[in-house]
Amino acid sequence: MTLTQEKGTSQDLTERVIFPPGDLYSDEPPLETELHLRQIILLLKCLEWLWRDKNDFYVAGNLTIYYSDRKRKNENFRGPDLFVVLDTEQKTRKSWVVWEEEGKYPNFILEILSDSTAKIDRGLKKKLYQDTFRTPDYFWFDPYTSEFAGFHLVDGKYEPLEANEKGQLWSQQLGLYLGIEGGLLRFFTEEGELVPTPEEDAQSEQQQKEIAQQQKESERQQKEIAQQKAERLAAKLRELNIDPDTI
Repeated sequence: MTLTQEKGTSQDLTERVIFPPGDLYSDEPPLETELHLRQIILLLKCLEWLWRDKNDFYVAGNLTIYYSDRKRKNENFRGPDLFVVLDTEQKTRKSWVVWEEEGKYPNFILEILSDSTAKIDRGLKKKLYQDTFRTPDYFWFDPYTSEFAGFHLVDGKYEPLEANEKGQLWSQQLGLYLGIEGGLLRFFTEEGELVPTPEEDAQSEQQQKEIAQQQKESERQQKEIAQQKAERLAAKLRELNIDPDTI
């Protein structure tokens, strides 16, 4: 085979190659820092663990929401950092397509602020979630500056949420508080208890078992000490010719 033939064959092979279409999980820009990713995963894990006995919700992070009135995926899409849809089937999805989900939009949205997205999150996205998505609860948080804000939809407009004495904001849709703990945003129950990750829950359970075991051992030791005292007292009474059993 000549060099020309080799080149021709190679060119023919290249021309016959069919590259598969892109199927991205999100059309949003990639997360900017590892801390942004850790924050999203943390909240996602906590909520899924808290609601592990439920199957009527969907929670996702950095996933595209398609909402075109013309049912086209090449227009009108956004990818919130974290969103929750209530009263829906819990299953794996590559994206959230509104016209395939009975017209449902997220009940809760959280955006993680960054230098490049903060202006959009506070402005364009806030207006979009208010006027188009009609998402009842919208929050944003900056893990580097601790900027934290939340809004609830009232008569079609977002009203700022007021923090409680611990600086936490209430999500009516989730039935949970959001607050900063250890530099990151966490969920808290209505009673103020931290919503744990599965690992934290397992560690807490192990600690409770260890405490219970220590308490049991302490009670055993106290019982043994009391018994030894009773035996010494009985022996002393017998030295005095007194039968301890008659006392």
